[in-house]
Amino acid sequence: MRMYLLALNPTDSVTDGFLPAAARLGLDVTILTDQPAAHRQATPEAEVLECDVHDFRAVLTRIATHHGADAVFTNSDHLQTQAALAADYLGLPGKDWRVALRAKNKAEMRRHLAAAGIDPVRSAELAPGQDPSALTAAGLPYPCVVKPREGVASEDVRLAVDGEELVAHAKEIQARRPQAALVAEEYLAGDLHSLETLGDGRIRHVLGGFRTTVSAPPSFIEERHGFTAAHPEPVTAQVLAQLDALGVGFGACHTEFVVHEGRARLIEVNYRIIGDQSDLLLEQVLGIPLFEQILRTHLGEPLPADLGARRDGAGRLEYARADRAGTLTAAPTATDREEEGVRLVYRPLRALGAAHPLYRTNRDYLGVLRATGTDQAAVDRAVDRFFATERWEITP
Repeated sequence: MRMYLLALNPTDSVTDGFLPAAARLGLDVTILTDQPAAHRQATPEAEVLECDVHDFRAVLTRIATHHGADAVFTNSDHLQTQAALAADYLGLPGKDWRVALRAKNKAEMRRHLAAAGIDPVRSAELAPGQDPSALTAAGLPYPCVVKPREGVASEDVRLAVDGEELVAHAKEIQARRPQAALVAEEYLAGDLHSLETLGDGRIRHVLGGFRTTVSAPPSFIEERHGFTAAHPEPVTAQVLAQLDALGVGFGACHTEFVVHEGRARLIEVNYRIIGDQSDLLLEQVLGIPLFEQILRTHLGEPLPADLGARRDGAGRLEYARADRAGTLTAAPTATDREEEGVRLVYRPLRALGAAHPLYRTNRDYLGVLRATGTDQAAVDRAVDRFFATERWEITP
């Protein structure tokens, strides 16, 4: 059976998660990408074809002129609609392209939920090249948040305390992303969490979630993910109701939301598995072949009524981040070890000798530590000890 996997840049989710899972399932995988050299370097054993994956018509042409497809899949935020359209055209299992679009387009997500009468959020949209002063006339409350309409990973997400800051932030984002539409919306107070789900269009499993620690405003950089086996039942019910209103129910979904005084409000819906190695941690904590199960749904296989996930897992993922621009001159190497019943996996994300500006996004990550076990206190001690004893040095 052949699966076409649409991708932009190589990611840990694909190279360490989905490709090994596909191999275990005996699938022939063809990677379609606009960055073929990077994928051939990351996975030299994989079949990689160059393709304008942003255009579903180019994807269909590439498939039609190669081998027949049994599945079309992507884990990219930016390619969900294209993969869904290609799968639908070919009569293969997949997500509804309309749902994929409204999940990715943050303005459309807000409009759809408001039209359904579920948790309206005041927001305004700014077209590419439009004068940001138009946002100040939208009557938004302050503070508010401005961000790319189809953005990801908190990149270029800024908090504005007044109209002057709102315009200034919008102009800065436009300078970096002149072709990007922006959305400004009311700031939703509360603790940040995620809900991880997996469905086949018939049943949906709640896999648990994460409590996310972010940096201080005006940026929102994710610093830590603490695994949560189950959110309070009323909170989970509120999030699932909003996902139902959006139509989300096939494959993996990573939903970010805040909780304030018992009310759950969506921040964004990422219609794919959680990334930045939290997916690798999630599979370890649950003790199930998670990546294989996701691929099976895209092959048309029904999910079992019980995934067999363990109930006693504990986990925490934490990033080492740059706090200044410069050259990385000292950092720990890749590490796999166990202490006090806790498995620690550290992976560098920036090479020694690499010089970078300070991005104030997840591109400032220097490395990531995954810690899993069955005792959360032991997991926390192991993580704290690791960061207390290891060192990262940046030379200006």
